[in-house]
Amino acid sequence: MDFGLILLTIGVSFILAVISAPLLIPLLRRLKFGQQIRGEGPQSHQKKAGTPTMGGIIIILAFTLAFLKFSVVNTDFYVLLISTLGFGLVGFLDDYIKIVFKRSLGLTPNQKMFGQLLFSGIICALLISEGHSTAIGIPGTGLSFDWGPWFYYPFIIFMLIAITNAVNFTDGLDGLLSGISAIALGAYAVVAMQATSLPAAVCAAAMIGAVLGFLVFNAHPAKVFMGDTGSLGIGGAIGAIAIITKSELLFLVIGGVFVIEMLSVVLQIVSFKTRGKRIFKMSPIHHHFELSGWSEWRVVVTFWAVGLLLAGIGLYLNKGL
Repeated sequence: MDFGLILLTIGVSFILAVISAPLLIPLLRRLKFGQQIRGEGPQSHQKKAGTPTMGGIIIILAFTLAFLKFSVVNTDFYVLLISTLGFGLVGFLDDYIKIVFKRSLGLTPNQKMFGQLLFSGIICALLISEGHSTAIGIPGTGLSFDWGPWFYYPFIIFMLIAITNAVNFTDGLDGLLSGISAIALGAYAVVAMQATSLPAAVCAAAMIGAVLGFLVFNAHPAKVFMGDTGSLGIGGAIGAIAIITKSELLFLVIGGVFVIEMLSVVLQIVSFKTRGKRIFKMSPIHHHFELSGWSEWRVVVTFWAVGLLLAGIGLYLNKGL
């Protein structure tokens, strides 16, 4: 596979994001698409109120143009594009309702789940038409199991919804998700090249460039937030790449930070409902460290370092797939 093409895709997507951001951020500000900060969150975040959100449009735009330019068109291409844009659309609607209709929760849980199930179902239909393998590899072992389509496709739907929501939970600090997703996608670009899947490799590269370009404006102090438009779109891309490259379970390692963030939310809810006690000062867990006295930048850099370590472990384990 042409490594130069992957670098070119990253570069073009990065430039598109860097060029479009200064044009879109003032527009978002004029439209009063400002972030609403939860009252129960860290008090240091209150000063961020009004910062333009829905900046995920920048990521989606740069990604789409680069992906369309450099990818080959086949079934995998459509799976990757629909997953990214479909979940991104769900996030866009959620953001739009929050801002325009002043509803802090945006889409209702049922509405959001319907959208996620709809696009997951479309992706499964495309995979079935392609004759996609239903075997699932166990990272680091060279072993796999195949329990047939009746297990695999419900698993894929669960996986896509879980990954997109886990990525969404990680978005809470300036630059946190942008950096973590770039690291995870970098690992998946290598996995895709090893799997000789050009669409998956170009998809990863296009998203890397887009999130790094966005990070220029999202690093602390952030000039723009990505909102659910960006986080769900990124999650859709990562989930689809994992499926196309047949590295479904490898996400648990490469995307380990996302998994930890989601588990912290689940454990917090379960503990409070069953025992009336919270495990963390606040969930997702990055807020726990903030409330424990860590600076926002220290939390972000530490999580980036953990993400980099897990990505390296994931690539090592991928040799055994």
